[in-house]
Order: sequence, then structure tokens, then C-alpha cells
Amino acid sequence: MNITLEQAEKAISAAKQKSTEIDTKMNIAVVDAGANLVAFGRMDGAWLGSLDISIKKAKTARFFDMNTGIIGELSQPGGSLYNIEHSNNGLITFPGGIPIKNASGDVIGAIGVSGSSVENDHTVAEAGATAI
Repeated sequence: MNITLEQAEKAISAAKQKSTEIDTKMNIAVVDAGANLVAFGRMDGAWLGSLDISIKKAKTARFFDMNTGIIGELSQPGGSLYNIEHSNNGLITFPGGIPIKNASGDVIGAIGVSGSSVENDHTVAEAGATAI
């Protein structure tokens, strides 16, 4: 199963709303189950450098079906996934990427958010991921 464009746009809308609530400007990417970009939104004034990061966070979350922050914990020196960020043409291993699941619990895509602190990125991504 794949996320639909309508669902992806709903996730972006919810993420934008949360971003506005916490006074941040974000880049928000949603990928489908194959890690292909379905929808993207760059809020006015969001950092240009975070555009690519948001897409890579979404892809990373989908490639491994876990939050990117968890991958970050596992990829520290001595960790079981040390240096994994160098695979797959570059992964992002800090918070802001979250798998998106349907009502049955199947992963149908992922959202990636970048443009503020990693804590804010995660909060905004969570709002988008749970809006489906």
C-alpha cells in the first residue's frame, strides 16, 4: 500500500499548522512506500539548506521503518549501525523523519521535516505523521 497524494497533502497541512503554532518555518517532505517523493512543502522563509535534509529524513525513515532519531542512536560510534549514514546515497540520522502508517498499522510512506532544532523537527513531523 502507498500513501495517496491526498493523504500526503493532509500530512503536510498538519505539519505546517504545527510549525506555525511553534513559530518555526519548515521544509516538509512526504514519500510513498517505495521512498519516492509524493509531496513537498517549503514554508516561506524556511532554510534552503534544509530542503534536501527533509527529503532524506523521509527516505531514511521509510528505508528502515523507524524514526530517524532512533537510527541516530544506533549509529553512534560502537553502535550496531555505526556509519550507516554513508549508505543509500546519504541518510539522515537525527530526529525529524517518521514512518507513516495506515489504520491497519502498515507503513505506507514517511514524512521528513527540517528547518529548526531537531526537537522541533520531530514535533512537526509527528503532527504530520499522525494526521493520516
